[in-house]
Amino acid sequence: MAQSASQSQLDAAWAYELVFVPALFQPWVSRATDTLQIKPDCRVLDVACGTGILAREIRRRAGPDASVVGLDPHPGMLAVAAELAPGILWKQGVAESLPFADGAFDAVVCQFGLMFFADRVQALREMLRVLGPQGPLFVVVWDALEHIPAYAALAALLERHAGRQAADALSAPFMLGDPARLSELLALAGASSPVIRTETERAQFPSIRTMVEADLRGWLPSMGVELDENQISRVLYEAERVLAPYLEPAGSIAFEMRAHIATATKLPFPATSPAA
Repeated sequence: MAQSASQSQLDAAWAYELVFVPALFQPWVSRATDTLQIKPDCRVLDVACGTGILAREIRRRAGPDASVVGLDPHPGMLAVAAELAPGILWKQGVAESLPFADGAFDAVVCQFGLMFFADRVQALREMLRVLGPQGPLFVVVWDALEHIPAYAALAALLERHAGRQAADALSAPFMLGDPARLSELLALAGASSPVIRTETERAQFPSIRTMVEADLRGWLPSMGVELDENQISRVLYEAERVLAPYLEPAGSIAFEMRAHIATATKLPFPATSPAA
């Protein structure tokens, strides 16, 4: 049972759902559902589900007989997810210790969550543990920051006006951009025959200000970085120039986002390699 969410947690989760989900995460959900070949009676676990965009799409594709579970550590995210899709089971928990039996799921997915886990190898081991024989594990992480110029420009702008800590916080989602590192993590966890491919989707925000303010007032505080209003004003002002190359005629901002998509199954026996 998830703990009750505070108003600030709910506000942050709704901001995430209304701004980041359509701009960054919605474009990727069909990659998972197409790859997994969802069946009507499937059992699927979405690890680090956030407000549930991927779990909702899996349930929509599979139909009412599917068993779809979303797991996340944040009560605000789960409260919003439950409001949007009450027919899905939402559970609070961490990826490193999944509260499910061995082989409980036909597929396990984790979209843009692996980079934030305290112990990534243990989290992947747990995903493989709860995965049934030959079931697919599907993991997505963002490419390296240098391959996503819009966010690289924003990170450089933050470093100039707010310091290295702010820039590092913005860059955190891109920390697993090396596909060789992702492959190593999967191998250490005991994944069988991991396949990694790099894909591109189009991110779109309603405006430069919407994109940047969501990061300054939403993402950075969630990473422990609070900017004062003078810093925020300076970054917002200069962002209009720095991100101008990505402006659309109607005033929205659009740019390419690259991600690594890994698929794998589990080895017959648990891996014994030390954690990374």
